[in-house]
Amino acid sequence: MTASSGTPARSGLQRPLDWWRDAVVYQVYPRSFADSDGDGLGDIPGLITRLDYLEDLGVDAVWISPFYSSPLHDGGYDVADYRSIDSRLGTMRDVDDLITAAHERGMRVIMDIVPNHTSSEHPWFVEALASEPGSAAWDRYIVREGTGPDREEPPNNWRSVFHGRGWSHVRDADGNPSGYWYLHLFDTTQPDLNWENPEVHAEFRDILRFWFDRGIDGFRIDVAHGLVKEQGLPDFDQAEANSGLPGFEDATTEPADEPANDGMFDADQAHAPYWDQDGVHDIYREWRAVADEYDPPRIFCGETWVPNPERLARYQRPDELHTSFNFAYLDAGWDGPAMRASIDETIANHAKVGAPPTWVLSNHDVVRHPTRMAPGFDNATRLTCEIDDERGLARARAATLFTMALPGSMYVYQGEELGLPEVRDLAPEARQDPAWHRSNGTDGTRDGCRVPIPWSRKTTSHGFGPGDASWLPLPAYWTGMSVEDQTGVEGSTLEMYRRALHVRRESDALGEGPMEWLDAPEGVLAVRRLGTEGDVTAILNLTPDIVRLPGSWGSEVLVASGDNIAVLDDDGAEQLVIGGETALWLAE
Repeated sequence: MTASSGTPARSGLQRPLDWWRDAVVYQVYPRSFADSDGDGLGDIPGLITRLDYLEDLGVDAVWISPFYSSPLHDGGYDVADYRSIDSRLGTMRDVDDLITAAHERGMRVIMDIVPNHTSSEHPWFVEALASEPGSAAWDRYIVREGTGPDREEPPNNWRSVFHGRGWSHVRDADGNPSGYWYLHLFDTTQPDLNWENPEVHAEFRDILRFWFDRGIDGFRIDVAHGLVKEQGLPDFDQAEANSGLPGFEDATTEPADEPANDGMFDADQAHAPYWDQDGVHDIYREWRAVADEYDPPRIFCGETWVPNPERLARYQRPDELHTSFNFAYLDAGWDGPAMRASIDETIANHAKVGAPPTWVLSNHDVVRHPTRMAPGFDNATRLTCEIDDERGLARARAATLFTMALPGSMYVYQGEELGLPEVRDLAPEARQDPAWHRSNGTDGTRDGCRVPIPWSRKTTSHGFGPGDASWLPLPAYWTGMSVEDQTGVEGSTLEMYRRALHVRRESDALGEGPMEWLDAPEGVLAVRRLGTEGDVTAILNLTPDIVRLPGSWGSEVLVASGDNIAVLDDDGAEQLVIGGETALWLAE
């Protein structure tokens, strides 16, 4: 009753055309993955040198956060040119080499696309600022006259996700307010595009084809539930949903007497007039038609924060997106009933549209799940609350292993395979998240999940680059958590991920396919995945106590997130048990 040893060899066969239905996709935040030249910024050449690592890990594809030309006011999500590469991160030739090298290893490449807004340094916005009110250049963005006697107030009360007003003055050549305002649901340097303008539609269809023609296999869509705003841009009462959140004094010196809009990540705000409007689905039908022009067809994954699983499934209708992240499951945390409810509701609603679920536990926008699941963690005081890091890691390992056994696809965020916690003690001067600065340091913890990952014991940058530089400092206490420290070490988080991903690839019971719940003890979740070559049972013990498992569930431990113990029962027979806050995969 011990875990099977050894790692199955990676299959050299190409995945089928519908590979995305049960793929495991690894997210790379490029500035923080691997630095090839020692300037402290990760880059595309650095990523290429680490593709063997990803191949050995056992992932099917890599999703890369934006590496377009950008002033980096919001980590690359402020795009100045959708058809060029930021010179600090590489060249177009580097991207071509990346696509070729990944495909040679049987991995797909997914890029990020940012259609809700551009950078304020995008040529379109620069042209708009140099144009007259009502011009064609203005109509590419959402620009409106202000209200009040001198138009000194914004057109409505919408707030920015990054705190403060969602509108800023359009200023004249002398820097004086013009009486017109532009919408930015994020930073002031990220003006929202006007998706009622046919030119915007045509431009993004062309951007898709530009990258598809270069061999990109698909796109993850930033703020996929945004883009379309309710007709008339009506006011929205956010005060109750966001009570207690601070405002800010932004770069345009607007007053901070209203609460912030944290609505993109808040179910209470999901019905806001700027999220999840019905018209957004027409855009994705256009995009799907473009993706289907290619052989093989290209794919889309949406960042869709919506109020319920039924609304989420609408994005995965057969002529729209292929997949969307299931953030309700991420939000369930270490809560068995909430996890089970999310699993059931997601599978049921996706089945109605013939789509697979897509599971995710961490990404570049949320607190890493070893910290988020730790006892003592409190979202309201997430930078200062006292937590149990050891149990947080144990829970994260267990939750990940259980999630990998669910039907559908899964995304893994860089560094989670090392068990990295959130870095909560970054110095204020090191932080770059605009929400941190716009809230006067009371919000904005995305820097803590974007700290570069450690590759080795070498230098203060832990092998991130050839020197000591890193754009965010790596903590000294990450010593011992690097790829070098964990490789080949039995029981390490890295080896657990490798083992689980390779077993998942080799077993026809895992990935997309049928699932049934088993009658489990209180505090335990158990599912049986049915395969033609043998079933796999996944068990998650959310309690701190050892739990005896029925012998009918299986006897061979394929993978374990923690210690599992074989004990003798009263008549001397061997009995499998599962340790507290642990997950197992069992075969008969």
